[in-house]
Amino acid sequence: MKEITIRYATRDDAILIADISHQTFYETFAADNRKEDMDKFLNEQFTKGKLILELAYPENIFLLAFTGDDVAGYVKLRDSAPPRSLGSSKAMEIARIYAMTSMIGKGVGKKLMQASIDIATERQKEVVWLGVWEKNHRAIDFYTRNGFVKFDETDFLLGDDLQKDWLMKKIL
Repeated sequence: MKEITIRYATRDDAILIADISHQTFYETFAADNRKEDMDKFLNEQFTKGKLILELAYPENIFLLAFTGDDVAGYVKLRDSAPPRSLGSSKAMEIARIYAMTSMIGKGVGKKLMQASIDIATERQKEVVWLGVWEKNHRAIDFYTRNGFVKFDETDFLLGDDLQKDWLMKKIL
């Protein structure tokens, strides 16, 4: 396999990020959710316009992963107020970490996770945290292997379906 490279995303990458988001989110969650809920969520959350705005917000950092010229995944970091249950810890959120389905198990997630931790460390954060659907066992296992532990739960609205996400953290 070709080497995995990581680069910062720019506004010009909004369409690519929207495409990755649609594809990976659908492939990961469609089998376990109603089509109407999936369609509503995807059409509200992963539009080109919304992602252009997200890329412009100074608290957001997007990194893209590639194998050669092929996109392999991305991560969205958010440097904003953490959940109250983290207390006064200086924290950074891993808001999304998506690998193309063909890249799962090939080190893309691990490389994006390490890049995220490196950025959080450079910014003198004490904790990285994320939310993950309680039924996404593959992702929970990945986060656990990477040193994350559950510290809280929160509601997540997928279309019209109110679901439960676990909040997980890693002390840096």
